[in-house]
Amino acid sequence: MAIKLEKPDQYKEFLDKFDVFLFDCDGVLWSGNEPLPGVKDTMELLRSSGKQIIFVSNNSTKSREDYMKKINAHEIEAKLEEIYPSAYSSAIYVKKVLKLPEDKKVFILGEGGIESELDRVGVKHTGGTDASLRRAVNSDDLNTIRPDPSIGAVLCGMDRHVTYLKYCMAYQYLQDPNCAFLLTNQDSTFPTNGTFFPGSGSISYPLIFSTGRTPKILGKPYDEMMEAIVAGVNFDRKKACFVGDRLNTDIQFAKNSGLGGSLLVLTGVSQESEIYEKDAPVVPDYYINSLGDLAKKA
Repeated sequence: MAIKLEKPDQYKEFLDKFDVFLFDCDGVLWSGNEPLPGVKDTMELLRSSGKQIIFVSNNSTKSREDYMKKINAHEIEAKLEEIYPSAYSSAIYVKKVLKLPEDKKVFILGEGGIESELDRVGVKHTGGTDASLRRAVNSDDLNTIRPDPSIGAVLCGMDRHVTYLKYCMAYQYLQDPNCAFLLTNQDSTFPTNGTFFPGSGSISYPLIFSTGRTPKILGKPYDEMMEAIVAGVNFDRKKACFVGDRLNTDIQFAKNSGLGGSLLVLTGVSQESEIYEKDAPVVPDYYINSLGDLAKKA
């Protein structure tokens, strides 16, 4: 049964229970480029109380450095080693688990965050932000685009410049069964400016449907994200709480990772009514109207 935090004693008991707080970003700290009310005060409260803070995001368009700049721009303290976007977890997977040979490249259906993180770990890549791929397909393309033995993986993330040309290339590369099919995350939508738009999972679906292949997913709620986090920071999972806005990624991630608790905020994707649906696949341990309420009522 999910507990709604409403009374001061509930807030105090909740904060005393955990030493570590892991935060999703979009829909929790901000919506679009607008900070959500009271978040800065809540983060300052947690820091002053000696809590360990970690930022975890499925957004693959930003690198760790990009995220640190955005968090700091909202007057929230953040260090590079506290930040774990899916672009980072994906790069760690390619380098340390997939162990892509040096003569192989990653074809990116995505943006600069993935490129930056692959560069950081020394993995060669193509596609991504290449402006020459932002055009219509022509007859020459259909005659020349074929499987490429130099492509060892296709990595899909959010791509706001996705084109049919990129899909054609990725599709052909994935005809090689030795070419890994990777997905930064499977979020169907993302929240911004009070509404929703298609997310990374939606961007990748044409390839899943056309190739018949199932990608390896490297963001929340899967273990690969937590493995990337624990490789960088040490903490007791039973004393940690994940704070997110989405039941099927954030709250599921807390359950899958064996964390001590989860807190759903109602400023993003999931709504209070979903918690009480008869067939709800996962429910949070706690929920709250907004993260800013912690500073107001604790």
